[in-house]
Amino acid sequence: MGKRKSRSKPPPKKRMDKLDTVFSCPFCNHGTCVECHIDMKNLIGEASCRICQESFSTNVTALTEPIDIYSEWIDECERVNNLEDDGA
Repeated sequence: MGKRKSRSKPPPKKRMDKLDTVFSCPFCNHGTCVECHIDMKNLIGEASCRICQESFSTNVTALTEPIDIYSEWIDECERVNNLEDDGA
């Protein structure tokens, strides 16, 4: 009589690391003072600094994360700075 072959257990699923939701402000350089809020009802995402009261709003989709809103804010700041450098 032979022994039944046992099935091997599948490997455990890897956990995804959580993305940041609090960032440093590009204007006042305080760390962890920019919070991102996503309003899925109105499809608006807003990043605002608690220290210097600067804010940025953008349109969002169902896949948008807080890091995406912050990245768009940084890209927009760099674009405006490059336009000022070219004009001067």
